[in-house]
Amino acid sequence: MTRSVEGSRIVETETFEAFFRREYRPVLGLAIALNRDRWAAEDVAQEAFAAAQQGWSRVGALERPGAWVRRVVANRSVSRWRRMETEARALRRMPRLENPAPDPELVAETVEVWEAVRSLPKRQAQVLALTYVEGLTTTEVGKVLGCSVATVKTHLQRGRASVARRLGVKEER
Repeated sequence: MTRSVEGSRIVETETFEAFFRREYRPVLGLAIALNRDRWAAEDVAQEAFAAAQQGWSRVGALERPGAWVRRVVANRSVSRWRRMETEARALRRMPRLENPAPDPELVAETVEVWEAVRSLPKRQAQVLALTYVEGLTTTEVGKVLGCSVATVKTHLQRGRASVARRLGVKEER
């Protein structure tokens, strides 16, 4: 912890190193859920932490710096998917190129579920990943993504229903 004086009060801020050690694994889990492969997820997570470190005087003073990093991961994942979609359209015009195989470390059911999640509109995919990978409440997800609890609940319900339909399973209530 580092201490600084703001006006007449002393503010304790966690060091970036301690924050990084505590948050890296769960943030990486979120990035893996939102991205096609572990390597891309590691890149996204590292970029988010690099941005946090660069602005640590501001980010570290936030009430929930972990939420800030998770939002960066969610946004960069969306950007990555948009780039990949553009590249995929270009690749489809080229003969005999195939999509990369899924990560062999994942079991088939997990791959199928997360492929279904990734096929959702991006905000629904983010809400499902934050809920099921991170274990965040709807209130916490709303804070990470900067939206209301009602919006989170709507995305969660619609995303779950879409995944259930795609996988041919009856959604649990």
